[in-house]
Amino acid sequence: MKVTHRAVTTTLSAAVVGMLLVSAASACDMAPQPGTPLAMAQLMQNSGNPMELATAANRARDMRYAASGKSPSLVGMWSFQFISQGNTTRTPAIADGTQINFGYTQFHSDETEILNAGARSPAQQNFCLGVWTDTGNSTYQVNHFALNYDAATGTLLGRIIVIEKITVSPGGTALSGTFVETVFDTKGNQTDHLTGQVTAQRITVDTTTP
Repeated sequence: MKVTHRAVTTTLSAAVVGMLLVSAASACDMAPQPGTPLAMAQLMQNSGNPMELATAANRARDMRYAASGKSPSLVGMWSFQFISQGNTTRTPAIADGTQINFGYTQFHSDETEILNAGARSPAQQNFCLGVWTDTGNSTYQVNHFALNYDAATGTLLGRIIVIEKITVSPGGTALSGTFVETVFDTKGNQTDHLTGQVTAQRITVDTTTP
C-alpha cells in the first residue's frame, strides 16, 4: 500500500534549501548569514529510526496507534525541521546539528506535497512543492523542487532540488531520514550542495503546541 507522504521528505527539503539562503550576493547559498543566531538540535545516531529521540509519552502514543492495526501513513500535516550534517568543509561551514530549516508540510494521497518553510522569507519564496513514492516498508523517497528569488529585487536566482529518504514510525506519529539539497543558478549550473537529517512530528486536531 502506497502512503501519500512522499512529499514529506521533499517538502521539507525544498523548503530547507531556500530557507538558509544568505544575502543577494550569494543568494544561491543555503548557509546562514554570518553572525545570525541559529537553533541547534541533537543529531540522530540512526536517522532511519523516527522514535530514537522521542519522549516516553510520544513512544507510548505511537505504540497505541501501531496496536490499532492501521497502516502508518505519510498523508497528513507535519511539523518538520532540517538539521545540518556533513557541511563542515563547505564555505562558509555549517556546524553539524545546526537547524537550517523548519516549518509545516502536508502530504497528499496523490503523492504530492506542499511545504511552508519557516527559515525562508515570503519574498524569497517560502512555499515549495514536491512528489513522493514508497520504497519499502514505511520508507519513502521525496523529490522536492523550490524556486529561489532575491528578496530585495524579486529577481529569480535559480532553483533548488531536495531529495529525501525517510521512514515513518510504526504508529505513524513521527518520521525521520536524510536529505540532499542541490542548488542551481538560472542557467542550470550547480552552485551549492547540502546534506543533513530531517525529522517531523504529525499534527492532529488535538495538537496544541507549535
